[in-house]
Amino acid sequence: MSPSRGAAQDIRSPRGGPFLATAVEAVLKAGAIHLAHLETGFNISIKGRADIVTNVDLEVEAMFRAMIADRFPDHGVLAEEMAESLPSGGELCYRWLFDPLDGTANYAHGVPFFCASLALELNGVIEAATVFDPTRNELFTAERGGGAFLNGRPLQVSRTSAIADGMLGTGFPHGAATRDITMEAVLGECATQARAVRRLGSAALDLCYVACGRMDGFWDKNLRPWDTAAGALIVGEAGGVVTALDGGAFDCHVGSVLASNGRIHGEMLAVIRRAG
Repeated sequence: MSPSRGAAQDIRSPRGGPFLATAVEAVLKAGAIHLAHLETGFNISIKGRADIVTNVDLEVEAMFRAMIADRFPDHGVLAEEMAESLPSGGELCYRWLFDPLDGTANYAHGVPFFCASLALELNGVIEAATVFDPTRNELFTAERGGGAFLNGRPLQVSRTSAIADGMLGTGFPHGAATRDITMEAVLGECATQARAVRRLGSAALDLCYVACGRMDGFWDKNLRPWDTAAGALIVGEAGGVVTALDGGAFDCHVGSVLASNGRIHGEMLAVIRRAG
């Protein structure tokens, strides 16, 4: 099924509002811009050490901000490239968390693993999420309490019950100026205990891969809200577990994440604790 033609109609919206439909439309438009610039070209600028931005990131974010300003002018937007616009809705405080191009380094180098990631936060709780991978035409969606879907089909995490049988993902390291001995130790432990460990370069897609069973677990730290907000809800709605790296409650605004199918979560936590 093509997400651009059918996914929005296939996704149920338990709250009956236009928010998920807008989120789907936004990430599909973002994906179209991503692919168009792969054909026509793009410019790269340096934001910081090992941190880059393209004109594609900026074009996609501008498109989205204009969409929200037109449809929901009282909603806030927190996104990667431009200053935050604050919500003005009174008691109902809506804020969109948007990564216009998650996996910019992959995109800039021609590696086909990147996406647009979008979540809607209501009074501090993530209620809806969409992630779109245009190279595979895969649209991941979720609403709190309504399940998670890939191109309209329900998602479920894997049934892997031991790290030894698992495929794990991580984002470490990314743009690190100094070595993180603890995270290196976690990587070493997981690399020797798991069937495979992958560093693919897009936290949002990594989380979606946990949700659909392609990976059994994922860990990382120093992430931003737009990196994890959507993917974490999708994992949870697919039956998985998402916590902070220390096992505490997950908060996309804090930066650390441990996501799994639930069955290996305790074992992954034990590895992390042994490492420091």
